[in-house]
Amino acid sequence: MGSVDERMKKELELYIHIPFCMKKCEYCDFLSFRADEHTQHAYVEALLREIAYYGEKCREYTVTSVYIGGGTPSWLDEELMSGIMSAVRSHFSLSPEAEISIECNPGTVTDGKFAAYRRAGINRISIGLQSADERELRLLGRIHTYGQFLKTYELARRNGFTNINIDLMNSLPGQTAESFSHTLRQIIRLKPEHISVYSLIIEEGTPFYVRYQEDAKRQSAGEPTAALPTEEEVLRTTRLTEELLSDAGYEQYEISNFAKPGYACRHNIGYWQRANYLGLGIGAASLMENIRYTNVSDLYKYLEKTVHIKEELRQTAAPGSGDVANQAACRQSAQVIPMTNLHETAERIPRKAQMEEFMFLGLRMTDGVSRERFAQNFGIEIEAVYQEVMQSLKEEGLLAKRAGQIFLTKRGQEVSNYVLAQFLL
Repeated sequence: MGSVDERMKKELELYIHIPFCMKKCEYCDFLSFRADEHTQHAYVEALLREIAYYGEKCREYTVTSVYIGGGTPSWLDEELMSGIMSAVRSHFSLSPEAEISIECNPGTVTDGKFAAYRRAGINRISIGLQSADERELRLLGRIHTYGQFLKTYELARRNGFTNINIDLMNSLPGQTAESFSHTLRQIIRLKPEHISVYSLIIEEGTPFYVRYQEDAKRQSAGEPTAALPTEEEVLRTTRLTEELLSDAGYEQYEISNFAKPGYACRHNIGYWQRANYLGLGIGAASLMENIRYTNVSDLYKYLEKTVHIKEELRQTAAPGSGDVANQAACRQSAQVIPMTNLHETAERIPRKAQMEEFMFLGLRMTDGVSRERFAQNFGIEIEAVYQEVMQSLKEEGLLAKRAGQIFLTKRGQEVSNYVLAQFLL
């Protein structure tokens, strides 16, 4: 990797996208699909070429976290996954203390896969359970049972993994606060280090959208619903979730994430704090020195373009920018990550938008945002930009200040979509 002084290197997070899955869930709008063995091998070969290319471009960075997401990364053959991790180690400067996570779905992981992950240096497992209720699992279109999840969890522990996250989903059709608490209590008994609890979002283009779009509109308007929980029931679920997890020793460090002390997900904290991150694979997004890049989302274009990755001088503006000069500015300042034929877009984020992101991403964390960091990043006090907004939200009991931090109150977290929208300039 060269002789750049490690002390001088900046930090970088890597996201690696594995788009393959056994079956797409009813609610899922992620970039994922089924693929045969030949296609999976071809994709990994292309991914290895992209890793090698950007490893050379990122010599001034130390990778502090790697997150392998999808899709279902655990659907991939363990030999292919080992090859990906070997390439990351060969081409990037990987910190010895790096957090390396992989998403796994029950029913797709074997004892051999977990053993291979350990050998490859993966040290954090994220298991997508969503629910301990068999009816809800079938409703969601999950491929596994709760029993298969328990077996997966046991295999992970048996292979020495001491940092495990479990993904859960609430606000499901027909679900109540009490029925979701049954799932929570089941998981708490297993004592995972981290629990993520996301509310179901009805996304366009999914089977759930066809079924529940009108109900979702009624829910957001606070009107009576037919299948989805009412807004009031969602709030009850949120409060009960926080109470049960707090009593079990989990700290809520972000709106949807809870961890035992010392086990907050460092990779995701980087996203919320706008750290530099590099996305590899189809559809992957990157944020490098305030330029946002997006990879091509078509598999066959990706396979074709990675044969010869090359810098491009396209005279096309980023979507919504209306500014051809934007691309030129990206090219001039993107010392590390030039725009290439792999990118669909490359957009320099204006200073105003950087401030907005700093606030509405950072305020998702229970510690909130730092006044000092805002001043360091933008050369101006936070009150000079947001005094009126912050005062109004404070009077409403939605925002508070403490020891140089600005954060959402409990009530503010419960109406976070409203609060965060106030920071759009």
